[in-house]
Amino acid sequence: MSPPRPSDTLLIVDDDVSLLETLTLHFEEVERQGEPRFHVVTATTAEAGLRAASASSPSLVILDMMLPDRSGLDLIEEMRERCGDAPIILVTAYHDMESTIRAMKLGAFDYVHKPFPDPGVLDLVVERALQVRQLSRRALAAAAGVPAAARLGDIVGRTPVMQALVKEIGRVAAATRASVLITGESGTGKELIARVIHNYSYDEPRPFVGINCSAIVDTLLESELFGHERGAFTGAVALKPGKFELAEEGTIFLDEIGDLSLPLQAKLLRVLQEREFERVGGVKRLPLGARVMAATHRDLETEVLAGRFREDLHQRLKVITLHVPPLRERPDDIPALVQALLERINEKVHQRVNRVPPEVLEHLQALPWRGNIRELENVLTRAVVLAPADVLLAEHLPPLEPAPRASAPSADWPAEGALPTLAEAERLLISRALTQTRGHKGKACQMLGISRPTLERKLAKYELQETFARRLKTVS
Repeated sequence: MSPPRPSDTLLIVDDDVSLLETLTLHFEEVERQGEPRFHVVTATTAEAGLRAASASSPSLVILDMMLPDRSGLDLIEEMRERCGDAPIILVTAYHDMESTIRAMKLGAFDYVHKPFPDPGVLDLVVERALQVRQLSRRALAAAAGVPAAARLGDIVGRTPVMQALVKEIGRVAAATRASVLITGESGTGKELIARVIHNYSYDEPRPFVGINCSAIVDTLLESELFGHERGAFTGAVALKPGKFELAEEGTIFLDEIGDLSLPLQAKLLRVLQEREFERVGGVKRLPLGARVMAATHRDLETEVLAGRFREDLHQRLKVITLHVPPLRERPDDIPALVQALLERINEKVHQRVNRVPPEVLEHLQALPWRGNIRELENVLTRAVVLAPADVLLAEHLPPLEPAPRASAPSADWPAEGALPTLAEAERLLISRALTQTRGHKGKACQMLGISRPTLERKLAKYELQETFARRLKTVS
C-alpha cells in the first residue's frame, strides 16, 4: 500500500489528552523524504471537532465513541457533511456489537477498539482508508461519464499530417507536468487526443477528469472546478470536492476553454501560476498535483486581440500546442475511419453492415464534413440503420454540394486562356482573403476553409507575411 501523501490532514477527536499527544507524535513522524506523514489536527470535544473539521478539511478522521458533550455515533452524519468523502474511523473502549453495527451503518469506515498496545495498529486501517478514498474518487469520475482508457490505436489516420501528430503525442507524453493546449474544429477528436496523451504519460492508472467549460453556467462552473465548502452558498449542504481535486496526480481536461468567462480565467491563471487552489467558501489552499490540458475550437489569438481571452492565461496554457486537422484536410483517412466507425456502430445498433462500395467511399470523401469525425459517425449511424442488408448505400448519405459558381475574373487573375498554376492560384486566393479581412487571419481561415497553422505555413511558403504587412501599412 502506498503511504499517505504529505498534504493529507488527519483530524483526531478524543478527550484523552495523552492519547492525542501519542497519536500526534506518531502520525506526524517525519518520513525519509523529510516530510511529515500527516498534518495532525486535534480536538477534545464534539463541538470543537466539528469546528476543526470545517476549518481544516481533513482527508481522514479518527473519532472517539464517547466524548464529553456528545456521542461519536451521533456525530458521524454531521462530520461526514463537513468532511465530504474523508473516511471516519471510530475508536472505542467498549466491545459492543450493536454499536459496531450502528457505526458501520451510519457510514464509518472502520471500528477499532482501544487501548492500542501500539499506535502502529492504526496504520493499516489508516492506509487502507486513504486507499479506498482514492479508489472512490476514481469511481466518482467514472460515474461522471469518463469512458474507458483511450489507446493510441484509437487515433485513426495514415496521412502525413496525422502521422506527424502521433509523433508529437509521443513526445508530449514524456513531459508529464507541462500544460497542453489542443486546438481544432468541433468534432475533430480533441478529447481523444488528450486521453491518449494521459494514458501514455503514466505507468500506473491515474484519474482523467474532464469538464466542458461551455456546458455549465458560469455561476456553477467555479464550484465544479474547485469544489465548495459546506454552507458556501445556498444549496451547499455538504463539502464537495471539485474536478481539480478529483484529478489528484492525473489529468484535468478543460474542454472548450475559449468559452471560459474572464473572471474565471483570472482564477484559473492564479491556479496555474501557484499550483494551488481553494474550494469556494474555503480558506485552505489545496495543492494542484494534476497536469492541465485544455482544448478549444476557437482561435485564441483572435480572442486575445478581441479582449475576450487573457493573453497571460493563453501563454500559460500553450506551453505545448497540438493542432488536430479537420477531416476535409485529410480525406485519404476517411476509408480507415469508416471501417473503424462501422465496427463501433454495428455493435451499438446490432447490425452487420461491413461492405462499403468504392463509389460510396468516393462520395464520403467528397463531402465537406463541417462537423468532422463526429458528423461522419452520425451520418454512418443513420446509413447503417437504413441499410437493407450488409452494404452501405450512397442513397442514405447526404447529397454532394454543387460546385461553387465561378466568379468573374479580377485584375489579378491571368487573362483568358492563360490559366495560373496551382501554386499561383493558391497564393492569389490567400492574398485576396487577407485583403478582404484587412489582415484578420482568423476570418481569412474561415473564408479559405483552412486551419490557422496551415495558413501560417502558406504565408511562409509564398513569402506573403512581409508583403501583406507592407500593403496594409500603405492602405492605412
